[in-house]
Amino acid sequence: MLMTKDCFGEDFIWGVSTAAYQIEGAHEVDFKGPSIWDEFVKKKNKIFASHHGDIACDFYHRFNSDLALMSSMNIPHHRLSISWSRILPQGDGQVNEKGIDFYNQLIDHSLELGITPWITIYHWDLPQELELRGGWTNRDVVFWFEHFVEICAERFGDRVKNWMILNEPVVFTGAGYFFGVHAPGKKGLDNFLAATHHAALAQASGARVLKQIVPNSRVGTTFSCSHIEPYRPIERDIGAATRADALLNRLFIEPLLGMGYPVADLPILRRIERYMKTDDENSLQFDMDFIGLQNYTREVIRFRLLVPYLRAKIVSASRRKVDMTAMNWEVYPESMYYILKQFSRYKNIPPLIVTESGSAFEDKVIDGRVADPERQAFLERTIEQVLRAKNEGVNVQGYFVWTFLDNFEWAEGYRPRFGLVHVDFETQQRTIKSSGQWYADFLK
Repeated sequence: MLMTKDCFGEDFIWGVSTAAYQIEGAHEVDFKGPSIWDEFVKKKNKIFASHHGDIACDFYHRFNSDLALMSSMNIPHHRLSISWSRILPQGDGQVNEKGIDFYNQLIDHSLELGITPWITIYHWDLPQELELRGGWTNRDVVFWFEHFVEICAERFGDRVKNWMILNEPVVFTGAGYFFGVHAPGKKGLDNFLAATHHAALAQASGARVLKQIVPNSRVGTTFSCSHIEPYRPIERDIGAATRADALLNRLFIEPLLGMGYPVADLPILRRIERYMKTDDENSLQFDMDFIGLQNYTREVIRFRLLVPYLRAKIVSASRRKVDMTAMNWEVYPESMYYILKQFSRYKNIPPLIVTESGSAFEDKVIDGRVADPERQAFLERTIEQVLRAKNEGVNVQGYFVWTFLDNFEWAEGYRPRFGLVHVDFETQQRTIKSSGQWYADFLK
């Protein structure tokens, strides 16, 4: 049977996802303040080929034509984020009305074209001024974040009804505050645990603020997830896989659901108690309207004594000699099915939405066209896995492709291309790839 959009039902949500720092550019335009990523890209040997997001896709100046292109591709929903330092250049304090104007225009033009905006409030671009005060390691970040949420809700909530609080908190805390490979470049377990607890508090408190101001809104948050398997069916590898799953997949969803941190399977998390205050366990909880899941691959895990805290190591896709993307991630669409099934088993889990899914391959413009059959095949097979889970009773209600435009991919710079639309970063020329045309036809 041929898979079509109709297989998912009339109310299933289809869209694309983007993020402010990755596409907007205009990093110093109209009084925008610096974010941690504006500063991090200046550091030596942190970003592939010293790339940066100063211009990126220049979406700030090209959003009208980009939204028109999106509309021409029959894309009805667009997940985007709001730059905190474009709204509050100092992180708190005075509002930058120029920033408000930009997002008002972006929202209004989207609605005029029949594109529903889904706003992510925090997609990794903390204002640098707040990082100077400790950033996510400072408990005050919860109050700073509530203030930012309040402004977004008051200024845009009359038109925006779909919201996501945080994007992939385990990534921005782990990569940014433990390994130091993402902004702000901090390292160490104490930084990670403090940032983790404060982000977990912020995801619940931000949702409460938004619901209070926009009661009829649909509020969720998003988690990066990887299907985890042990390398060998032996006790040590199975234990390592359990610990990796607790860290990568369960760290933020379980306290949100009122289950607390998964300390039984990852005992090092007991140290997070030093950052907890009275009633924090209750403050971590919130009944979201949906949970956003973002999955790209599976990870195969083996026991490794020399890895501190986790005693586990990822067995790379290259070592396993499997098909890989340009990110060196295994091509394994079935991972989406397993993740949807895993999260659906939580008691009282709200509806699930796939808020990111995609793949990076080497794309080239030849005679004005970009043929990317590998990405098209990946999307088709992954969407089939979503349908498989849905047909088995998983309450999954939407699917967003990462991403609309080729963009700045954080530490990887502009090398990996995830977009349905190719961007020539010298000329800013847009070219719809064959995968983008396939998605347009699928959505027609």
